[in-house]
Amino acid sequence: MAATGLLKRAAQQVPSSPAFKLAFIRAHASEAQAQQVEPKARDSTTLKTFQIYRWNPENPSKPELKDYQINLKECGPMVLDALIKIKNEIDPTLTFCRSCHEGICGSCAMNIDGCNGLARLTKIPSATTASTITSLLHMVSGKEILQSKKDRKKLDGMYECILCACCSTSCPSYWWNPESYLGPAALLHANR
Repeated sequence: MAATGLLKRAAQQVPSSPAFKLAFIRAHASEAQAQQVEPKARDSTTLKTFQIYRWNPENPSKPELKDYQINLKECGPMVLDALIKIKNEIDPTLTFCRSCHEGICGSCAMNIDGCNGLARLTKIPSATTASTITSLLHMVSGKEILQSKKDRKKLDGMYECILCACCSTSCPSYWWNPESYLGPAALLHANR
């Protein structure tokens, strides 16, 4: 409740058009919703395990899923908050992309519990089972849960979407023939 009131007060204090205020509220709605929806789950479960894909091309050992455990009461509600907490407090070698911290730029795209999505917009599941975080499927990256700049550049020019590559990397046709089939984002762009 407090988060929504805070957003309303902030939107009222911004001296702009009603359209800008609406966009401001929508951009921050996921934060407010996450803070309101799961308070009971957060009270009952304090520890959460994340299995994170780890691989370093400079050390060509076998890739692995490494377990990290964090206290949800000391963490924000989104997966990106958990990743930042793990990097800052547990393992500074963890590598991932983030930029806008609003879920707009698409740089935090990754595979979270088998579904492609943006870590900033994906709530930490309240289930007690471990959450698995890997890089986007079929995107070869330089390290761990990063998408490579070369693969990301393939999507340049499609300005109607946020270029996170979640749709393309979820598409089996793209997996089988990425040289000929450009993926759903390209089809979306062609139809507009």
